[in-house]
This record gives sequence, structure tokens and C-alpha cells, in this order.
Amino acid sequence: MIDQIRPSQLSEWLQAQPAGARPIVLDVREPWELQTASVKAEPGFELLAIPMNDIPARAAEIDPSRPIACLCHHGARSQRVAMFLAGNGFDNVANIAGGIDAWSAERDAGVPRY
Repeated sequence: MIDQIRPSQLSEWLQAQPAGARPIVLDVREPWELQTASVKAEPGFELLAIPMNDIPARAAEIDPSRPIACLCHHGARSQRVAMFLAGNGFDNVANIAGGIDAWSAERDAGVPRY
């Protein structure tokens, strides 16, 4: 089962991670979507963007020992990526439910909605 966290709960999730573990917010949207609306890097996590369809070929770029919260537009693609990662040796994976749309509504109103 993949943990579901809302953007408003991300800070709590980040703080709950093991000491010294630098979490990753993995944005799996397409490049045009990143240009339309992007998350700003914040203290407490590294932002990494890899489109969903590139994840299988690029999974080696992601450290499986780090906590990963997957992000997309509304949460469906990121859920699929989270399930893929969990099935391939990634132990601490969550889905950001509601995606960047909810991020804009709950965490940073400066992020455009599309």
C-alpha cells in the first residue's frame, strides 16, 4: 500500500523521515507541464523531475534508500510511479494526493493551476 499525503501534509511527512535522509519530491509530469506550473524547491527536500514514461529507463538515477514523494497533475500518474518504485526495491515511497493542482490550492497559491 502506498501512503497518500496531501500537499498540506507534506511538511509533516518530511519531518517524520529518518534523520539524515534527504527526501525527494519526484515530479513525474511532462516537460510542458513543468513549464506551465512548477513546485519550488524548499528546504527539507530535493526536487527531481523525470517524466512518468521515462521512469523505468531512468530509475537508476533515484536513490532507493531515500524517501520519495511522487507528484503529478492530480495524483494518478504519480500513484502509478509510486507503485512501480515500491515494486522495484524502493521502500519509502508516497504519493502526493491531488498533485500539483492540490499543491496550488493547499500549499502555494503562486503555483498556476491548469
